[in-house]
Amino acid sequence: MPRMAKSEKPVLLALLRGINVGGNKLVDMKQLATLATKAGYANAKTYINSGNLMFRTSEPRAKVEATLEKAIEKHFGFSVDVVVRTQDEWEAYAKKSGFPEIEATRAKMLLLGVTKQPVAKGAAEALNAIAKDGERVKAIKDALWIDYGESLGRSKLTPAALDKNVGSPVTGRNWNTVLKLAELMRELPE
Repeated sequence: MPRMAKSEKPVLLALLRGINVGGNKLVDMKQLATLATKAGYANAKTYINSGNLMFRTSEPRAKVEATLEKAIEKHFGFSVDVVVRTQDEWEAYAKKSGFPEIEATRAKMLLLGVTKQPVAKGAAEALNAIAKDGERVKAIKDALWIDYGESLGRSKLTPAALDKNVGSPVTGRNWNTVLKLAELMRELPE
């Protein structure tokens, strides 16, 4: 069988929202990779326990999101929002955050929020209006960048507030995870 060209099966990243937090919606990463493989996605690999799944497929993002959501609900018994990005999209995030001045000093407090639908117009302004203690929000293209200041504990920028203002479920990854996922996607075998 002839080898497929790289462009025929690009790398995609699926991000699961709200799993393995506080003992709720427990998703085993090995089982998640197996589900992706059974769905026909090549070289499925996960990173950490927060629902980061990369693989190769030529299917469009929306179809991948729907396929994985259905497979997760059937296998684990609960629904999970899945947001998919291409390798090129993720590389763009990893090149420069919305707050480059804190990338090295407060990477864990710098969050990339991605959504299924485009970020609603005015979302960053509305979120900045409820931000406190040095928190800041920027909307850049199809993502939110959030600087949580010095503490997440008392933040008003909760998942519910993000979803409401953005108009779509938001799933977030900190700056260190953004960089690591970009690296792992580059290394994913053909």
